[in-house]
Amino acid sequence: MRLLSTSLSLLSLCISASLYASETKAPQEQSLERIIVTGSRVAESMDEVPASITIITQQALQEQLKINPELQSILGALVPGMAADTGSSSNSSQTLRGRNPLVMIDGVPQSTPLRNGALDIRTIDPSAIARIEVIKGATSIYGNGAAGGIINFITKKSQSGAPVNGEVNVSSRFSAVKLEESAGARFSGAVDGTLDKFNYLFVASYEENGVQRDAEGDILGLQYGLSDSVTENYFTKLGYDIDADKSLSVSYNFYRSQQKTDLGDVVNDINTGTKTYAIHVPKALQKQGKPQGPDGNENVSIKYIDNAIFGDTQLTVDLYSQKIENVFFYSPRLANPDLGLDGGQSIIRSEKSGLRSTFNTQLTFSNTEATFIYGVDLLNDTTSQPLVDGRVWVPEMDMQSAAGFLQTKWVFNNDFIVKAGVRNERIDLEVDDYSTLKLCTSATQCSTAVDVKGDTLEYRATTYNLGIKYNWSEAFSPFVSMSQGADISDLGLLLRAATVSDIADIQTEAAIIDNYEMGFRSQFESTRFEFAAFRSLSELGTSNKLNPQTGVYEPLRAPQRIWGYEAVISHDFSRALQMTASYSFVEGKQTSTDTYLGSRQINAPKGTVNVKWRATDRLIVNVDGIYVGDRKRFDPDASGKYGADQGPVDSYFVVNLNSNYQFTPKLSGYVGIQNLLNLDYYPSRSQSYAYGSYNVKGLGTTVNLGVQFKL
Repeated sequence: MRLLSTSLSLLSLCISASLYASETKAPQEQSLERIIVTGSRVAESMDEVPASITIITQQALQEQLKINPELQSILGALVPGMAADTGSSSNSSQTLRGRNPLVMIDGVPQSTPLRNGALDIRTIDPSAIARIEVIKGATSIYGNGAAGGIINFITKKSQSGAPVNGEVNVSSRFSAVKLEESAGARFSGAVDGTLDKFNYLFVASYEENGVQRDAEGDILGLQYGLSDSVTENYFTKLGYDIDADKSLSVSYNFYRSQQKTDLGDVVNDINTGTKTYAIHVPKALQKQGKPQGPDGNENVSIKYIDNAIFGDTQLTVDLYSQKIENVFFYSPRLANPDLGLDGGQSIIRSEKSGLRSTFNTQLTFSNTEATFIYGVDLLNDTTSQPLVDGRVWVPEMDMQSAAGFLQTKWVFNNDFIVKAGVRNERIDLEVDDYSTLKLCTSATQCSTAVDVKGDTLEYRATTYNLGIKYNWSEAFSPFVSMSQGADISDLGLLLRAATVSDIADIQTEAAIIDNYEMGFRSQFESTRFEFAAFRSLSELGTSNKLNPQTGVYEPLRAPQRIWGYEAVISHDFSRALQMTASYSFVEGKQTSTDTYLGSRQINAPKGTVNVKWRATDRLIVNVDGIYVGDRKRFDPDASGKYGADQGPVDSYFVVNLNSNYQFTPKLSGYVGIQNLLNLDYYPSRSQSYAYGSYNVKGLGTTVNLGVQFKL
């Protein structure tokens, strides 16, 4: 509350001061395809960014939404270097370049880096998103948690200019292999408008899934499953243009997605090549505990912009708060026979409040344009992981963060760009005295509870970035860059696995990740090509390993080296036919032992192809192919079994299709088909995760039929 009060006061001062600023004309907007906001926190042309960027436009988002409404699936299909669809509600293993990304909504962090539960991608419905910006490689521009980069969901805003405008979407998704119980229903609607200086937007979506079936017609296993899940999202954004330069907006988002089912798993072992699937079972054998999934996550943000706070300087102030409650599945690994408990269910709770102030000063010299981006970030993040039965697995961690930053950009002769920046982060994290849990995988295999003395941990980090880009010609535009990120590696995991009596003795140092990258972009008449190669180094590492005695993950703070490359090519055969293809490869090792990293970090190679055909003025057809390659870096043990995330991945190729037909200017119908050829396969994560109940097959042929009506 202290931080929130201070933030409100600062916001009020910024607004009051700016009301007396001189009026100048707001800068002209550029097309979305040429804009990137996330990388340096202000709008700039993509041609001036020396880094790998993927922008998922609203059109591409809507095309994928016709196939599958899950953001994990959409990102897996469209972002090079990110693992393909996991087929579940969890984005575990969907790393960026072998490290966890920071997921945000309009710059508000959704990830819980203090206790990463890998549920941060499913925090908003795609119907509320205007575009998605993905910056790859470690960065500290938004603070802790961006070891692999940034995924920023940019929400919609009112753009109609009319007093009332809107649209309604209704669809049903079902298995084409076995229809029984698989049909679901989805509704989304939006209304927006402009009234003089006031603009508004309301978006609502509601979806009920039926059971999800594989290529043989069996129900997919329930480990982070989506069968019988109910998802609802409500988003609103209100804006007011104070004058030509100054504007104020307020947004709110509510998201809930929980699985409520009478099914139970038939658990098998991936090491024997048999799948886990679900069937109807008596109540005593059904999933115990609360429904799993996000239970009412909320975001509130206030944004104030003054395009002329003084001189040639723009001010942006973001004040935000966020509340997350992610409920996990009931697990026998959380048992304690001494307390009469045969298992348990955990919840990650996180509350954040923060203030970001960003100044953007632009100066022009002889043949040189200079941009200075600077400001202060304040953040309070309180995160814990209790169990539903009242036990505390991860104690409350109260983090206070303050950071100052400076980012500069120099454009010489309109074609040579140099970017350099620095950020200084000061973090104080308070943890009270606590006791680790005694957890038992059997009556004789238990961890030992440890009383741990709490303390206030201090982190101080200064990180740098430097990038150079030369727009030599449209045919060849090369760049090189170095960027650093400071990452507090899943501190909650360290605390719950503590084996010492004083928190000061736990290896909690922040990991500094160094990301090096080089690449180029080429644009010809009808062909565009992009290539980037990268190398990521860290002395402490950011991974963990499974303790087979307790079944609990423990930190692995060993140095790591990750490397790889990405390539994207697009070609317009004609106005009616376009194709885009990509290929990405990533690999990594623990450098001290020269051993490969497991699949929780390193994805199998991935290739994608998209063909867009405008058959008529009314009919558009898109065909997507997703290829996942082999990755076989580990040997089985003497019994023929593989380690926790070290299973071999065999290649597979999935084809999806979507089409849209425009009946009238206001009415259209669409169909999406996931796994068009009904491939019988295990997703890469199911193949490589050799523990638990992750050995679930991919979706069989699934059809989505819908209509859209614009008001």
